[in-house]
Amino acid sequence: MSLRYTLHPINPNPELKPKTKPLAVSINQGKVAGKNPSEDFGRWFGSNLAGIFLQIQDIALKDIEEIRLRIERPLLILGHHRELFIDEQGRTVAAEKGYRVQREDVLQALERMTQSSLYAAEEEMKQGFITLPGGHRVGITGEAIMKQGEVQTLKHISALNIRLAKAVEGKAELILPRLLTKEGTLHHTLILSPPRAGKTTLLRDLIRRLSDGSPALNLPGQTVGVVDERRELAGMWQGIPAYNLGCRTDILDGCPKRMGINMLIRSMAPQVVAVDELGHPEDVEAVLDALRTGVKILSTAHAATMSEALRRPTLKALFEFGVFERVVVLSRRQGPGTVEEIIVLAPTDRVHKEMVRGDAL
Repeated sequence: MSLRYTLHPINPNPELKPKTKPLAVSINQGKVAGKNPSEDFGRWFGSNLAGIFLQIQDIALKDIEEIRLRIERPLLILGHHRELFIDEQGRTVAAEKGYRVQREDVLQALERMTQSSLYAAEEEMKQGFITLPGGHRVGITGEAIMKQGEVQTLKHISALNIRLAKAVEGKAELILPRLLTKEGTLHHTLILSPPRAGKTTLLRDLIRRLSDGSPALNLPGQTVGVVDERRELAGMWQGIPAYNLGCRTDILDGCPKRMGINMLIRSMAPQVVAVDELGHPEDVEAVLDALRTGVKILSTAHAATMSEALRRPTLKALFEFGVFERVVVLSRRQGPGTVEEIIVLAPTDRVHKEMVRGDAL
């Protein structure tokens, strides 16, 4: 079943009329490295939602982390430390008074977000998300269409979760000295965090710093190969990255890690390979193959603690193979990017924990 079919209801609600003309809203009101401050946020939404966002007063648009659209549920915005239900005038209200998201709001947004390539969007939707230019990820729920035990696409879309990607430069230097050898090379490093705790942001900044080098850290610039499977790290759009990942970085966009790691090693000879969100069984063999070529591994995974990571079969296998030498654990305790601990994994498998509590990135 095609994605185009799922985007057009047979009986649209004739009572829902646009209340405003299409509006442009900037999500980058503030200096965020690598982003165009005049980016038109409103283009991803229909007139009703664009008009609401223009009127919001209780939270700076640059502080928005997520926008949740659930059909027949109140419009919800998540910021750094709070969640806000929003009414038609852009005011913060109780949940029962919030603007009720209509089916047309969701369908209009999804149609605008996928109009550049329906086929590519359908492929992404099999994984439950699509990625917008700039690296913004849109989570999608609805009715899964299955074939031979695999998801083919989604129909009857019920909710969207727009996660706004942001680049914050300069934070990697706070922890990078603990991740380098005396010779200035990177230890094999894994960043762990629960969702929305800043692991992708930190990974992006580490890539940039390793690529550009740092005289202050006695760190020469290194060739970095990035397998950006979910199109979040670089925010590639027509071959141009939206984020600054450094002058020696090569990016393979939209390619599965199990294939992309080997492709980059063969074609671009990186010194460091960076990937986001390890978790599939195929990732184990891909990472082990990379280690045999002598490259350094820089990656992330979902887990709130080391003990949680060890309960995930894929991550447990990588630890058992002795892949990682450093583990950085993040949380949201003092905002996204709070460094809870840096774990040094010794060759003897003894774990030494260096606590760095309270450092928010």
